[in-house]
Amino acid sequence: MSDETNDIPQEDIDNEFAEAADKEAAVNEDAASKDSGEELSVEDQLAAAIAELDAANDKAVRAQAELENFRRRSQKESEQNAKYSGMFLIRDFLPGLDNLGRAVQAAESTGNADELIQGVKMVAKQFEDILGRYSAIPIKAEGEPFDPNRHEAIQQIPTDEHPPMTVLQEVERGYILHDRVIRPTKVLVSAAPPKPAEPEAESTETSDDE
Repeated sequence: MSDETNDIPQEDIDNEFAEAADKEAAVNEDAASKDSGEELSVEDQLAAAIAELDAANDKAVRAQAELENFRRRSQKESEQNAKYSGMFLIRDFLPGLDNLGRAVQAAESTGNADELIQGVKMVAKQFEDILGRYSAIPIKAEGEPFDPNRHEAIQQIPTDEHPPMTVLQEVERGYILHDRVIRPTKVLVSAAPPKPAEPEAESTETSDDE
């Protein structure tokens, strides 16, 4: 949630600092005027201490106001950055969408499906390259041991051609960003084939001799 409170006007902060500086100067001037071998009375010392305390307090108030203004500006910049963080990625994807539209147009005008397939493959490669520039890397799947942290098994297929829990096919590609999974790869995995049923032992029947 954004902070709706307005920044403290810089003019007010400057005025507070000026007042604090005037107070401090007055204290110093008064102390200097009495620093001629003449000891200050307790009342004068108390007044000087109070004036110094007021000046220090005014400085602290101004420093706090400037810190609050800085915090609000930083928060606003952070919100703006988050709001438009996808702009560069979208900008990089637009040429790929343009090329996809051109491929569809060319296929429609010529009636050649092969041109459309070739165009779509080129655009898919372009999208992969764009994701790579943003450090989004496809998750290796086919032929790899099943990894529940990176793969999502949607079906197990019994087979004796691969060890159990080997990825046989990639159904939907997943991606990883640095060390974090954006989405897992949906895969088909191998399972051990069912064991053949053992033959049942023949039952022996005994009969009484007649």
